Amino acid sequence: MDRRKFLSTAAIGGTGAGVLAAPALAQSAPQVQWRCTSSFPQSLDTIYGGAQDVAKYVREATDGAFDIQVFAGGEIVPGLQAADAVQNGTVEMCHTAAYYYVGKSPTWALGAVIPYGLNNRGMNAWLYYGGGLDALNGFYNGQGLHYLPAGNTGTQMGGWFREEIGGLSDMDGLQMRIAGLAGQIMEQIGVVPQQIAGGDIYPALERGTIDAAEWIGPYDDEKLGFYQVAPYYYYPGWWEGNLTLNVFVGTEAWESLPDTYKSILETACRAANTEMMAEYDYKNPAALRSLVQNGAQLRAFPEDVLNATYDAALSLYADLRESADGWADIYDSMMQFQSEHFLWQQVAEQNFARFMMSKQANGQLPAQIQGAGSVGGGGSDN
Repeated sequence: MDRRKFLSTAAIGGTGAGVLAAPALAQSAPQVQWRCTSSFPQSLDTIYGGAQDVAKYVREATDGAFDIQVFAGGEIVPGLQAADAVQNGTVEMCHTAAYYYVGKSPTWALGAVIPYGLNNRGMNAWLYYGGGLDALNGFYNGQGLHYLPAGNTGTQMGGWFREEIGGLSDMDGLQMRIAGLAGQIMEQIGVVPQQIAGGDIYPALERGTIDAAEWIGPYDDEKLGFYQVAPYYYYPGWWEGNLTLNVFVGTEAWESLPDTYKSILETACRAANTEMMAEYDYKNPAALRSLVQNGAQLRAFPEDVLNATYDAALSLYADLRESADGWADIYDSMMQFQSEHFLWQQVAEQNFARFMMSKQANGQLPAQIQGAGSVGGGGSDN
């Protein structure tokens, strides 16, 4: 039985005073057709899939009355012009990462992630309960946009390096594909940042035009084959302790929606936010195992690199508090919450994880004891 059809029609054929009215949505659901341009190619199925999930959930919840058609990056406008397409009315909405637009203002980055910022759970808590959504929309509304979180990659990897990094001095003069605020911070420790499109990274590494490149994480990185030309795979991606993907809706388009449709779109974006993180958590373990089996060499960033970039980040943020419109209030709200979040994380969460990881290191997880290998060793369809 079609549950939605039943709910909307069950009362129509009935008789007597006990007949129920058809749901309000079924009575007055206007037909709305939108276009959504993504910043991502379809080949990045998990991150591109965030927009598809939003459209699917909205379509199903409205029996097709609110229909959003999704276009991959480049089909309507280039991926890095997605927000511009919404601002100028070419499309009603886009799915993107707000930090792509730091050229407009560094404050745009705060809706995605900033180096040494919040992790995924912290970002969601701040957005949904700590006033983050209101603070960000106070800024983005001034740009003609309404902001909704709609996906997350979690903490990313620190990228692929042709040569091993022994310490801070090895970063000096390094040509690295990295952009935005992270690129500005890297520049302070001697790195020469390069902005290169995803499809051009592999040949640039192969030719030696660049020495290193960051992308996302194991599942997406494996597809691009970086391990074949830059085998050292560093972690953590301190510039992306999370990456919040988001939907931007044009202010006029947003305000034209009935309240019911606004609520459905908000709920669909929340669902996509959860789905993407779960999908990456499922896919990344098997991909990381595969990368290592094919020659990738995992390395942690040396402490002096982390300390130097952390200090450089704080220095940059102090400057932005004075120079970037809208930065101070949003950043201060985020950082105040960050101090509480990590205080709580270290009490229960991290201690539980540390204990379980010690069991894994000693081969004492159930799958290891049963001889099946560690989690992620089998059963994946990737």
